[in-house]
Amino acid sequence: MLKKCRLCRREKTKLFLKGERCFSPKCPLERKGAVPPGVHGLKSSARLSDYGLQLREKQKMKRFYGVRETQFKNYFRRAAKLGGDVGENLARLLETRLDNVIYRLGLAPSRRTARQLVSHGFVKVNGNKVTIPSYQVKEKDVIEVSSRVEKIPYIDKWLKREVEIPDWLKRKGLIGQVVSLPKKEHFPNDIDTSLVIEFYSR
Repeated sequence: MLKKCRLCRREKTKLFLKGERCFSPKCPLERKGAVPPGVHGLKSSARLSDYGLQLREKQKMKRFYGVRETQFKNYFRRAAKLGGDVGENLARLLETRLDNVIYRLGLAPSRRTARQLVSHGFVKVNGNKVTIPSYQVKEKDVIEVSSRVEKIPYIDKWLKREVEIPDWLKRKGLIGQVVSLPKKEHFPNDIDTSLVIEFYSR
C-alpha cells in the first residue's frame, strides 16, 4: 500500500495526497473504507481519550495541508496573535499558502505537486517569480503557472479535467486570481479546528 494512502486511512478521510488516484476507484478509502493501516487496524476502533481525539485532529489538519510539525505550530501561534476566531485564522493561513492556492485553482493534481512547481520556478505572483511554497497570497494577487507545465504529461492530463474552483478564487487558463480571502464556509468541513486549538492549549 502506498505510504500516502496509508495516511488517509490513518486519519479516516481523504487528504488528497495522490492527485488523480484520490478521485479513482483505486483510492483505498473507496475499496477498504476508513480502516486504519497495520495488522491491528480493525481492532483500533476503541474510543480515544480527549487527548487522542485532539492529537488525531491536529495530525489530520497538518497532513491535509502537507506542512511539517514545526511549521504547523508556528501557524497556530500566528493565528492566535491575529485576534478573533483562532480556528478560522489558522485555516485561513493554511488555505492562503501559495501551494494550496495552486492546488485549489486546479493547476496541480496535489499540494505536493504544487509545492514542486513553486520550488522549481514554474510560478509567478503578480508577475514576479516566487519559489517559496509557503508564500502567503493576498486578496487580488494574480498567480500564473508557466506553460512549460503542459509538457509534463501527468500535469497536462490533470489540466484537461474539470475541477471545481472555490468562489474565493477564479481562473482562466494557467492564470488564477485571489478574488477574496477564504471564509469559514470554504474550509474543510471534516476538520474540527476547535480540537486543534484544545491540543495546543493544554
